[in-house]
Amino acid sequence: MKDYMIRGTGFAGKVRAFAVCSTSITDELSRRHQATPTVTAALGRTVAASLMMGAMLKGEEKLTVQVQGGGPIGQIIVDSNAYGEVRGYISNPTVDLPLNAKGKLDVAGAVGTDGALYIIKDLGLKEPYRGSTPIISGELAEDFTYYFTVSEQTPSAVSLGVLVDVDYSVKAAGGFIIQLMPGLTDEEITELEQRLSQIPSMTTMLERGLDLEQILGEVLPSFRLFETMDVSFKCKCSRERVEETLVSLGKAELEQLLTEDGKAEIQCHFCNETFGFTSEDIQSIIDKL
Repeated sequence: MKDYMIRGTGFAGKVRAFAVCSTSITDELSRRHQATPTVTAALGRTVAASLMMGAMLKGEEKLTVQVQGGGPIGQIIVDSNAYGEVRGYISNPTVDLPLNAKGKLDVAGAVGTDGALYIIKDLGLKEPYRGSTPIISGELAEDFTYYFTVSEQTPSAVSLGVLVDVDYSVKAAGGFIIQLMPGLTDEEITELEQRLSQIPSMTTMLERGLDLEQILGEVLPSFRLFETMDVSFKCKCSRERVEETLVSLGKAELEQLLTEDGKAEIQCHFCNETFGFTSEDIQSIIDKL
């Protein structure tokens, strides 16, 4: 199944829903960062949540998710936007832990539970919106659920999953977000809770070949599809942007760099691409200052 995202409603418009398949994106990020399965699972879950949160934005609005749980992987940072574009990285991609008590990848142990989930939204205003909630689980789906309920006062159910194969490739990755709107009755809430408690995991449904419409149909009776959109990995880095970073160092520091190293190699955190600058390149930059 190709990567894509959908949004729609259920319960006669009293529930809004988002679902995403992000298998290829997660696999690419895992390969770019040479991540272990545990790290891939943590990063992939955050990417799926960020893509769906990006779909809640409009136009040129942007979103940054930061997960700082105090665990050995350090922090997770993921950027997304309203166009289904995403990029992300993790501080320590080589962290590997034994399986947890349930025989699953120990994402909570890697992420940690002593920290916070930060959401930063660039809405085109003078200052970005910043929200945060404590990490309560480290498994991440519960942490995003808690964020929506507490920080945005929107009761939500979040499911996130990444299935890593024995060769470290990603077999399935994605998630869904169900959000309760005003007007939902107690009986409807009970029905929704029962449905959520009975469905298989997100990765199980994806591995079985269910498409996103079928997955949301398992949760929401009479699911109504509003939009389907492509999602993709996209990094904003370029040689021109990196050169701007070098310019910002100033003439004195560039001259010192030229004298001591004679060259510069700058690596992008998000995509792991390396941009090299020779002594002639650096001298050319200095001459322009």
